[in-house]
Amino acid sequence: MKRIQSHKGVVGTIIVNTEGIPIKSTMDNTTTVQYSGLISQLSDKARSVIRDLDPTNDLTFLRIRSKKHEIMVAPDKEFILIVVQNPID
Repeated sequence: MKRIQSHKGVVGTIIVNTEGIPIKSTMDNTTTVQYSGLISQLSDKARSVIRDLDPTNDLTFLRIRSKKHEIMVAPDKEFILIVVQNPID
């Protein structure tokens, strides 16, 4: 996490368990809880879309870019890694 956090533009990193509960975070508590709940739900829905399209496939990475931030999500079997960074133009 220290290595990811040291990259230019990274605002914060969060590790979430399969139930959407944050385990470790570099962000403040309210932001962590908000990102954890919403991104874990989005990750589940994205995984289900991929599986509906092709049952042999699975979600490995999700990248969301907005005007303010870029959110990168790396889901695994037991955890989800969420990295929030400022978009670099």
